[in-house]
Amino acid sequence: MRKSEHQVVIAGGGPTGLMLAAELALAGVDVAIVERRSSGDVVGSRAGGLHPRTLESFEQRGIADRFLAEGQVAQAVGFAGVRLDLSGFPTRYPYTLGLWQNHVERILGGWIDTFEVPIYRGVAVTDFTQDEAGIDIALSDDGALRAQYLVGCDGGRSLVRKVAGIEFPGSDPTTSNLIAEAELAEEPPELGIRRDATGIHSIGRAEYEIRDGQIIFAKSGPVRVLVTEREVGKTGEPTLAEVQEALIGVYGTDYGIHSPTSITRFTDAARQAATYRERRVLVAGDAAHIHPPDGGMGLQTGVQDAVNLGWKLAQVIKGTSPESLLDSYHAERHPVGARVLRYTMAAVALRREDDRTKALRETMAELLEMEEPRRRVAADLIGLGIRYELGEGHPLLGRRMPDLDLATAGGPKRTSALLHAARPLLLNLGTPSAFNIASWADRVQVVDAAYDGAWELPDLGVVTAPEAVLIRPDGYVAWVGDAAGQGLAEALATWFGRPNGRS
Repeated sequence: MRKSEHQVVIAGGGPTGLMLAAELALAGVDVAIVERRSSGDVVGSRAGGLHPRTLESFEQRGIADRFLAEGQVAQAVGFAGVRLDLSGFPTRYPYTLGLWQNHVERILGGWIDTFEVPIYRGVAVTDFTQDEAGIDIALSDDGALRAQYLVGCDGGRSLVRKVAGIEFPGSDPTTSNLIAEAELAEEPPELGIRRDATGIHSIGRAEYEIRDGQIIFAKSGPVRVLVTEREVGKTGEPTLAEVQEALIGVYGTDYGIHSPTSITRFTDAARQAATYRERRVLVAGDAAHIHPPDGGMGLQTGVQDAVNLGWKLAQVIKGTSPESLLDSYHAERHPVGARVLRYTMAAVALRREDDRTKALRETMAELLEMEEPRRRVAADLIGLGIRYELGEGHPLLGRRMPDLDLATAGGPKRTSALLHAARPLLLNLGTPSAFNIASWADRVQVVDAAYDGAWELPDLGVVTAPEAVLIRPDGYVAWVGDAAGQGLAEALATWFGRPNGRS
């Protein structure tokens, strides 16, 4: 039986919604998901990989191994036609993990099950009204829910965003692509990617292996077809006839394509929510930003939205932090989303096959052979170069905390292991017991540790070793200092509430 009230209701049970629900559940928040699909099965494979920062976020919660057990390691990050080898990057995951979105959602769903988060399936949010104390949510089956906050993780056509009146400015599409998973009656002469004046196309087996960096397709079985349409602006659900027409236009034949299990259309439209918060309504993932799939950055950005928002929303609900903390969600994530849009729009422009674009692509390729541009662009594409604007100071401030091998009184520990419970961490690498934060002891853990290795950041290189760092639950550094503790109390109050829990 459906419970009528929850502290948070999430519209949409894709990767962003699932990750956010888990983050809130870890913090003890009563959260529920409303998902229009009647089961947890995803039709089609959709996105096809996990980037280093996403894997690091999963490692911070102790679940990375679940994905690693099923995925395939590859060097698949590229820009302007240049493959960017991540082998030397200072991360435990210097690669892309090949894993289709249907598997990502299944694994996240299994994690969610351990928290017993209720998922109302086969229904959708159709309307809502806000008041000073909460939000009343209408559902498609004539049911209703009451919550303190509603988060729209319901995709690029987000009803939550629209009803909240959040503007979605950006650019209209210039290209349109179809993706289909189906059977072929005829064997194509070759599998892989093809480019022409129309755009980019590919045919490959849905099942594949990566050996020595090369994709080895299965010899038989369903195929995954990507084809650029000649006409932009079609609406409605795409059909098999449209896939056949597009294939004939590119390959001269449709290879007898039949029995599709999924057909989807995507474009290079790039739009971003003007604000990620409208009072008690927030948006994340595709509901907050849509862009071309170039670089595989969409799923990653949505998961990172969830990791940024979850602990903040939990603290506000618990009364630990004032509601104004939620404003930092937009302040931090909107610039990240804007940068993703910029990269993906540039990538689309560089797809073209005319002589001028080729010249530009070759120029970019030469620049990316240089170490500093290569590191900077690669770090941006894989999420390791994100820096939230938290003021001046040590280069670590506002950046993700490296996953170090620490020596502690309890034995060897990795930094990520200290974040499994999504609790803030004051990591003291100097004189033991140098810090007394008793007024925040109920919220912030203090760990004395030692680390003798180099501190290296993906986009900057080696930086000076700090004596102490304050790490937020999302793994980003909120304060860097020493035993003198200058500015520590202010940072603790800003991010984790006033002393003794007063908000």
